[in-house]
Amino acid sequence: MKLIRSLELKKNRKREGLFVAEGPKVVGDLLQAGYRARMLFSTTERPDAELITEEELHKISFLQHPQEVLAVFEIPASHQSTLTSRLSLALDGIQDPGNLGTIIRIADWFGISTIYCSLDTADVYNPKVVQATMGSLAHVRVVYTDLLELFKTLPPSYPIYGTLLDGDNIYEHQLTDEGIIVMGNEGNGISAEVRQHITDKLLIPDFHTDGLRAESLNVAIATAITCSEFRRRT
Repeated sequence: MKLIRSLELKKNRKREGLFVAEGPKVVGDLLQAGYRARMLFSTTERPDAELITEEELHKISFLQHPQEVLAVFEIPASHQSTLTSRLSLALDGIQDPGNLGTIIRIADWFGISTIYCSLDTADVYNPKVVQATMGSLAHVRVVYTDLLELFKTLPPSYPIYGTLLDGDNIYEHQLTDEGIIVMGNEGNGISAEVRQHITDKLLIPDFHTDGLRAESLNVAIATAITCSEFRRRT
């Protein structure tokens, strides 16, 4: 119990090489994808799990309403930051675990198999991130890397898209079926250093005519809109 609760902190996950996943869907998808479970607990009988009570599950769960199954998985070896898909995402300083997990789920839905994360992006193995992916962590390659160094390895003509307030209307701008789509920090957007590498600036326009509108879009929602438009047009 002490070990599992300690895995809420990144330093402990890194030291132990372990992370927690909860719920039949998330745990099942990770097992099917080949993740190795060090421990597996369930409140219902299943051949691969240790049977525990609801009370015991509440004591080790990170959820307000535990979902029957909890597993402790080994963190797999780090992925290499080489391009493996035609269209990918790059996250520049995403801090909210819920946003990161939702973006992974969005990438999975739109068939984007690789996400490059800046080194200051939230940890993908945070229990809140893992839960928010709803199992999509099993299908998407998440790579932590220096984005500036990554961009230096790209061919000169390789498109790097970024959502910016001074960008072109995404519904009118020419889009390609390859490239990297950069999404920025919740409060500050894309950093100045990364912005210098953007080759195509995109804007998701608002459609209010009376001047009364939301100040901005949540980054996960903006990611969904952007990915949808890319897939619709390419």
